[in-house]
Amino acid sequence: MLIDSRLRSVHKDRTDADPEQEDLARQLISSLGPEGLEDVLDGACTLIFLYVKWLREAHEAHEAHDKDVIEYVVPTLVTTLRRMTRSIPPEAIPTMSGMVIAAAIGLSPTLWRQQYGDWKKTELTPLEATAFLLAEHINRITEDPDFATRMITEALTQVEAG
Repeated sequence: MLIDSRLRSVHKDRTDADPEQEDLARQLISSLGPEGLEDVLDGACTLIFLYVKWLREAHEAHEAHDKDVIEYVVPTLVTTLRRMTRSIPPEAIPTMSGMVIAAAIGLSPTLWRQQYGDWKKTELTPLEATAFLLAEHINRITEDPDFATRMITEALTQVEAG
């Protein structure tokens, strides 16, 4: 929900930004408490895993690209994160790229990240940005601005039905 909200706000005209929606998202996060926050972090890691899994399968299906997801997606992700100097501290970028690489080789980003201890406050925005950038990359590839959100919604529906 948070990533979908960010995707929609980026594609809207800046003058149409909805401060009320941003306030609601902030209130939701602040009301969760420690366990709820851990669930949000695990959810972001799960999104990263699912987005990278889809990208890996898409690259395997189109051998014409002749590049795997690590070779194609990670450098672009790192470059973009490095350009976001106001909100992404440089020391968080290796963690974010490591999580994407872990997902690309089939490892859970949550389990991979746990080896480094608790999340730092300075890693929360980079985590959100990483999930957002992967979703946006998928949307560009598919030429469908809602594809990444729909993909997750369908996966959740299948899990609930199964």
